Amino acid sequence: MTRIPEEDRNIIEQAIYLPMVLTILNRDLIVVNKSPFKLKQPYLNLIEETMKIIQMELKEVKQYMHRNKLKVEQLKRDEAFTMFMFLYKGYEEHHNYFNPRIRNKVQELLEFYLYRRHLQNIPQEKKRDSI
Repeated sequence: MTRIPEEDRNIIEQAIYLPMVLTILNRDLIVVNKSPFKLKQPYLNLIEETMKIIQMELKEVKQYMHRNKLKVEQLKRDEAFTMFMFLYKGYEEHHNYFNPRIRNKVQELLEFYLYRRHLQNIPQEKKRDSI
């Protein structure tokens, strides 16, 4: 049983996932730079702008965690699971995450930042027209 409220646990998980998303985007930036695209600048711009947004959100997450005395640390990893230690206002909890779950969540976040967040800014009428 966890003592950590769901909202704070979600923040802690963001502190786990967002750096992973940034790592993937960094690698993708290198791949696009080395690729034979004729016009690679639009792709580079998309990745760089996405990284800036994620970095701003990660900064907010870290500030929230500092203000609320939250910490997360990876303890160990094997083929199937990664164990994290959560420190919540003096309490220590260990949580095991299934590695495919981590990968799926990071993929979901990538899709959101690269694509779905842009759809949120489109008026409903235009969304229906494009479907």
